[in-house]
Parts: sequence; C-alpha cells; structure tokens
Amino acid sequence: MLMSNTRRLAKLHYMANGFRVLANGDHVLCARSGAVIPLDELRYWSVERQEPYASAELSTEALSH
Repeated sequence: MLMSNTRRLAKLHYMANGFRVLANGDHVLCARSGAVIPLDELRYWSVERQEPYASAELSTEALSH
C-alpha cells in the first residue's frame, strides 16, 4: 500500500530558486496568515527568514517588519 502525504505539514529549506523538502508533506503554513499552502502552489518565501508566504502581498508585508 502506498502512503499518502494528505494533510501532512512539510518541512522545507528555502533557497533562492526553489526549496528542498526536509520532511515529506503536502503543504506548509503561511508565516504571516497561517493559511495552508499546498506545495504545488507555493510561490513566495524568504530565504533569509526561512518562511513561506501565501501571496506576494504577505511576502512584501513581512519584509517591512
């Protein structure tokens, strides 16, 4: 039987041009809003802070704090 990653939080290492999966899962949580972000929809993150963001607006907001 294949194991499903459904509803499992992934742990990622964020890099300039992508990310590396450190612990398998299907989503991460936005560092600003707490929203669930499926890995295939993850587009915004901070390499310096090692944080994912649900939108460009939230990413920009995080930079100003």
